[in-house]
Amino acid sequence: MPPSRWHAVATDPHLLRTFVAVARLSSFSAAARELGYTQSAVSQHIAALEGDLRAELLTRRPVEPTPAGVRLLEHAGPLLLRLDAARADVLRLAAVPPGQVTLAASPLAVGPRLLAALPATGVSLRVLPPAEVPAAVATGGCDLGLVDGLAAPSDPLRLPDVAPLTVTGVGEEEPAVLLPAGHPFAGRAALRLDDLADARWIDAPGAAPLPAAVRTAPALRYDGTDLHALCALAAAGHGLVLLPRRVAEAAAAGVAAVLCDPRLVHRTELLAPGTPTPAAAALAARLTAAR
Repeated sequence: MPPSRWHAVATDPHLLRTFVAVARLSSFSAAARELGYTQSAVSQHIAALEGDLRAELLTRRPVEPTPAGVRLLEHAGPLLLRLDAARADVLRLAAVPPGQVTLAASPLAVGPRLLAALPATGVSLRVLPPAEVPAAVATGGCDLGLVDGLAAPSDPLRLPDVAPLTVTGVGEEEPAVLLPAGHPFAGRAALRLDDLADARWIDAPGAAPLPAAVRTAPALRYDGTDLHALCALAAAGHGLVLLPRRVAEAAAAGVAAVLCDPRLVHRTELLAPGTPTPAAAALAARLTAAR
């Protein structure tokens, strides 16, 4: 098959979006309803991809990706995200810049200094899980983003390569472990992660993801973004959680112990698209100056 045909068919975003939808929903009919196509059109899209690649991508009963389909999914997600990011970038240039700015922020990224830097009007704040913030900015869903995570001192966060984004560090804090008051280590002012090798942790990907060095299975998974609820779970003994020191020490219950080894910081970064609107650029300057 000529390379030009592969480029026209297998990288057609409509066909890739159809394939991703069918694989995610495990149903041709459900994908058709979600995408606004007929079921016949969805079947034709999948058949076109399979014919072009000369490989079966989905089993039919049940509807599941084959090994070749799994591999295509790994490529399709980043490709479609990049296309959405390119579209958003062009639209920012073509549109009349609005005065309103939508700021995406992970729950732990908005500290008192950054909150104080927000103007009284003109900003909408959207709280998202850390993993969703870069894509929200890249695809135009939000104008700016604040994202947090653990890193070595002065090192940048490891962010997904969703699109060209301007990344600026706007804060670093000591991390601390939040323990229930009755925990054997509750009397210690500082802890090493090795001290907690057998501890049970709360897996909270939407608020405070597990430290990479944790080896034990999570005691509980929390899918929310409410920090008060997360701290209450830790204080009640449902598992440990690693937080910025200011958050852990401000918890209504529980005991905070600074993490002294490995040497890590809780880092916050400001994400901006390559072509921010004037209002977004002004807000970015305020947030950067507040660090």
